Amino acid sequence: MQDQTFGDDFRTQLDLLMRLRRDVRRFRTDPVDEAVLARCLDAFSMAPSVGLSEPWRILRINSETARAAALKNFTTANDQALNGYSGDQAETYSRLKLTGMQEAPVQLAIYCDDGTAKGHGLGAGIMPEMRRYSVVAAVTLFWLNLRAHGLGLGWVSIIDPKQLAHDLDVPSDWRLIGYFCIGTPEAISDTPELEREGWEHRHASLPIETR
Repeated sequence: MQDQTFGDDFRTQLDLLMRLRRDVRRFRTDPVDEAVLARCLDAFSMAPSVGLSEPWRILRINSETARAAALKNFTTANDQALNGYSGDQAETYSRLKLTGMQEAPVQLAIYCDDGTAKGHGLGAGIMPEMRRYSVVAAVTLFWLNLRAHGLGLGWVSIIDPKQLAHDLDVPSDWRLIGYFCIGTPEAISDTPELEREGWEHRHASLPIETR
């Protein structure tokens, strides 16, 4: 393959893609085209992974039973999280929409296989967490690919991984990276919803320190 030089137009579009990536929690219920989803999932095959271990394990959550269990898991965890706040912060938290699990047509549970023999342990002997970082890197490429195809992704982090592993009957060596909601966003924004709701603000500049 010849070296590819990217021009200003491409870089501008790439910057826009990253700005519009956004963690989506408000989805339309329209079904996702299976061919488009498959093409977006191809991003995993292009992602870097420590030792070429490709430790990602993807479960598509389709059954009503599995989806109901995941939603119940979130609801319980979210109630516990709310109890950790008080005053105005608790009131703001209670207003936040933190999952699109009831609307998103596609839902995935993505795991890291910590016990994989693929890659022969290269790069993961001293830092075994590199396998999990590899899955996160793959998810990021998948996320951008979805956005480029007009789809959105919501990363559900308020969930009990042990309970989810039990409900989904996953192998003991698998560790949850995230529960993901995928579909067509109700609206597109270049501003995080948490910032719009007044929960937190981005740094005005990148905090880089020198050692």
